[in-house]
Amino acid sequence: MAFEGLSSKLNAVFGKLKGHGKLTEKDIKDAMREVRMALLDADVSFKVAKDFVNKVSEKALGAKVMESLTLAQQVIDIVRTELIELMGNTTAKLDFPSKPPCIIMMCGLQGAGKTTHCAKLAKWLMGQNRRPLLVACDVYRPAAIDQLKIVGEKVGAHVFEEGQGNPVEIAKHGVKFAKDQGFDTVLLDTAGRLHIDETLMDELKNIKSETAPNEILLVVDSMTGQDAVNVAQSFNDALDITGVILTKLDGDTRGGAALTVLAITGKPIKFAGIGEKADDIEPFHPDRMASRILGMGDVLTLIDKAKASFDEKEAEKTVKRLEENKFDLNDLYAQFVQIEKMGSIKNLLNMIPGVAGKVKDEDIDEKKMPHTKAIITSMTKREREKPSIIDAKRKRRIAAGSGTSVEEVNQLLRQFEQMQKMMKQMGFAGKGKKRRLPKFPMNMGGGFPGM
Repeated sequence: MAFEGLSSKLNAVFGKLKGHGKLTEKDIKDAMREVRMALLDADVSFKVAKDFVNKVSEKALGAKVMESLTLAQQVIDIVRTELIELMGNTTAKLDFPSKPPCIIMMCGLQGAGKTTHCAKLAKWLMGQNRRPLLVACDVYRPAAIDQLKIVGEKVGAHVFEEGQGNPVEIAKHGVKFAKDQGFDTVLLDTAGRLHIDETLMDELKNIKSETAPNEILLVVDSMTGQDAVNVAQSFNDALDITGVILTKLDGDTRGGAALTVLAITGKPIKFAGIGEKADDIEPFHPDRMASRILGMGDVLTLIDKAKASFDEKEAEKTVKRLEENKFDLNDLYAQFVQIEKMGSIKNLLNMIPGVAGKVKDEDIDEKKMPHTKAIITSMTKREREKPSIIDAKRKRRIAAGSGTSVEEVNQLLRQFEQMQKMMKQMGFAGKGKKRRLPKFPMNMGGGFPGM
């Protein structure tokens, strides 16, 4: 998870502050020195880190804070406020014109994830009831056009391409095609380079001049640290970008780019890439990100993910089967599918206040859920409906079919039996005891493998 190192260091600093009954000026200065070091370790630029700490120190040493009864909490609140300010204060949205199509020019260095994020953004836009068109303007990188076709097909987006032609003309033709065919958004997948060069910038300037894009989004790999910020500055100088898509924020990154991009370029982060799946992209919310950095969780994003992946009809069906005491392994499998749509279990748990920042890699085995699903799919229809018929011989067959062990099959069956007993005790089954399940995927912490 991005910011993991920064988050743990900041929480250590604030833990020390909470240990003081009364804060002195020296306590705050010492804490701010550690905060500055934590920011520098996270690859935040020296100037940004220095300015940030100075602002926090100035407010923390103010009369109101020094006289407060909850000094540590006040300091933490000031740090959170300044983090939000540093990352943009408000959520930066796409600028959709009154008359479609909205033209979005995607640019970035080769390897930053530009083409895949074109498809991810297209899928996100479709979730907003828009009709995007992907235009293949990268005619240099081997198989770039084929890659865009593949990722476009995966998310259900139409791809416009004219082979190895002139990128500027392809962009113009793509925009015209979109207007003629009723597409309301155009995503121009431009060529990248291994490094910034004059030829690349000239081509991008020409595409900008000919298509007049409403948005110019720079795709930046957050794992490159301060290099990402330098790249953003160079592209902004040449193209006057409107925003940044920061990729790989789910990885083991130090997070400095997210905290520095706006301060250096003046342009906001509009989206964050948070995984490898097609729907692993989300709008960048500075306030939510600040809460994650400070280990406060992110309930709003968790709710957004649940709403996006939750099937209302499936929920009603599950409730009814629970009420009728018919919940079986088929239903459990469907719940696992719902949860998987929301992303990594560790990332989800880190959005829950009180749990955030405390979940370690060794605590969660992300491979367990696929193993459990494999066990269920290796059962016959009758076995999934009535697990009690699964004897030793059947368990050996299921284990062999799923590539797991008999003990893992036994573990699943035991946990499912415990779940059924728990549901009965809670009153989800039986006449006169009907209840409604909360509208949220079940079993977020029910003890099943990987949970």
